Amino acid sequence: MSLEEIINKRIINDKKYDAQQWFKKLIQTSEQIGDLYSINYETARVIVHDSERKKVGGIPSLSFLIASRIFPEENNENFKNIDFRSEDASFILLRVIDGAPLPQDKEAERIRVETAQRVSGEPEKHWDSDGAMDAKTRVLLGYAGVECRIIGTFFLEENVSNSEAPLVLKFGSDISNYYPNRGLKVFKPNASALEEIVNYCDPSNIQGHIEKYGNTEKVKLGFVRYASTNRKYQQIDDVPVHIYPADLLSQKSALFGMTRTGKSNTTKIIAKAVFELRSPKKKEDNPIRIGQIIFDPNGEYANENSQDKDGNNNPNALKNIWNLIPEANKVNEVITYGITRHPNDPDRILMLLNFYLDANLQIGKGIIDSILSDDNSIHIKNFLQVDFEMPDSSDFSAMTRYKRRVLAYRSVLARAGFQVPKNLKPGTEKLFSDELITAMQNSKSNNAPDYQSAAKNFLDVNQNWQQLASAFESLDKFIRDKDSGYKEFENYYISRPNGSGNSWADEDFKKIIGVFQYPNGTRKIGKAAEQHSSETSADYAEDIYKHLKDGKLIIIDQSSGEPELNKSSAKRIMTKIFRENQKCFIQGLTNIPEILVYIEEAHNILPAGNDLDLSDIWVRTAKEGAKYHIGMVYATQEVSSIQRNILRNTSNWFISHLNNTDETKELCKYYDFADFEPSIRRAQDKGFLRVKTLSNPFVIPVQVDKFEVQNLL
Repeated sequence: MSLEEIINKRIINDKKYDAQQWFKKLIQTSEQIGDLYSINYETARVIVHDSERKKVGGIPSLSFLIASRIFPEENNENFKNIDFRSEDASFILLRVIDGAPLPQDKEAERIRVETAQRVSGEPEKHWDSDGAMDAKTRVLLGYAGVECRIIGTFFLEENVSNSEAPLVLKFGSDISNYYPNRGLKVFKPNASALEEIVNYCDPSNIQGHIEKYGNTEKVKLGFVRYASTNRKYQQIDDVPVHIYPADLLSQKSALFGMTRTGKSNTTKIIAKAVFELRSPKKKEDNPIRIGQIIFDPNGEYANENSQDKDGNNNPNALKNIWNLIPEANKVNEVITYGITRHPNDPDRILMLLNFYLDANLQIGKGIIDSILSDDNSIHIKNFLQVDFEMPDSSDFSAMTRYKRRVLAYRSVLARAGFQVPKNLKPGTEKLFSDELITAMQNSKSNNAPDYQSAAKNFLDVNQNWQQLASAFESLDKFIRDKDSGYKEFENYYISRPNGSGNSWADEDFKKIIGVFQYPNGTRKIGKAAEQHSSETSADYAEDIYKHLKDGKLIIIDQSSGEPELNKSSAKRIMTKIFRENQKCFIQGLTNIPEILVYIEEAHNILPAGNDLDLSDIWVRTAKEGAKYHIGMVYATQEVSSIQRNILRNTSNWFISHLNNTDETKELCKYYDFADFEPSIRRAQDKGFLRVKTLSNPFVIPVQVDKFEVQNLL
């Protein structure tokens, strides 16, 4: 035999041996439960016996089974001469759905009924007791059918990247062929086999993560749990389930479930897992700093929450865990923001903006616009159309009109309750023409005293902002009043020599002062006053983005804000993140910041399910965020409350209890959640989730671990 033939034979033997090891790992002969007797491309039926079900600890609904042609025993010819390339050298992964009828079921039922009738007067006897029927009949009646969903096929391929492991396990989410007249043995995976199955990840996704982020470690999420009746001693109650934190980066992740069923606990575990990427436990793993921001409407992440105490009765606020990490403690890795101060958080940064500053005029106006976007009042809709884009400074006329608009807008803010900065004076000089003042002073209208008082205020360099607001209110009346004399003044102003031919009051100016004519106009605008501070000059959105670029965790405590205010501030921050990362992408930068956005009670912030506005910043983030390195984790009670374009772009799903068919049917549109619909609606156990991640090709039922600060020690 030549050297080449010896080497080839050695390679063939190595692959045969490796294939045998894979079969021994995934299939144990002691775990055989029956035979597959019916199959198509979607479902399979298995015949099992009561004695075999008892031997393996039961076959819970939605449990995994494996069907294979090869029986892994040393004296089995198929096993001894296994060829990984053959069709038989594969494992069909099944999920138990329900019972299935057998041809003899009617006869078996008749026998059971007749036997039960015979023993009905004997309390100590059951119809299957010894002596109630003959032993052979009792054995035959122990057979039953099980309906299974075909999840896919595990098969073996040559491992080109690792010579030490000749074969690699692959998975396909279907079957490539089936033979209805060919038998397959069916096994219940034991703990080690089940761990291999539930933690299988698509190699192409993992390779993509490695190319983008380097090696990253898997993180334990919880344990396999098939059903609400989670009896121990079924040989699978301690099988760990892991996720790749990298699956969440640049992707959309959804957490759905009723209140107090484990959504927030899961969010904390996810946030911790992503945070720990910066300090990998393995030397070969790459440290990655991911900026994370959590919009916290109930304050459960930013503050100590008595409902979520750990086993030692210590509060489990997310912000506390970073203080236990020396690195984090040194460089302040977690930063909390809020509308108001908190007695237990002296380092909290107030999320306030000075609406009066020139640099913040359009930003503040944008916040007001966002809060009042759903208001259909004509005067508010007109006000929302105004912007403060500064004209060319060399255009004297345009600059005068701009300054006049700014002065009127600041007067509206003052009337609406926005505290005026101490050093900000009204400054009306050269903004009101002598001809206008004269027309107001000489008015013959019944409201002439008001117009005359306003004219006086426009001339008074010492007037305050409230007086000026009253003057603008009177000016608006003067412009609208047919008998005031404004019409004659306007005709003169338009036709005057060397004039521009424009009216003195432009449309934007009229829209601003028009707010004063309505008692609730400035009151509505005052809804944004909580986000104003007369003492700050910084822009919190700019600061937050800088922290995210540095890979820090930001918690936005929105528990003390009004819903409209919370929604507008979240939208503004999200817009800043999106535009800045988009700018990096357009410029062709390779170091675009990785950012993960968490949205609790997402129905309060994200567009509604029936909202089809594709220009909304949240929808754009869902559709385009991946290329801009922005990920989103959103949690809420109802699937239908989320805009469908966001749902369609969601890769990671964490589903706990939903209590009605409307929501579960909506969920059934995605992946293989249809199999779990009855269980999701019925099981109310806290932390019992059905999980589908980007790298895992099928849904896994998981009992999620309880988040505890001690886990980091």
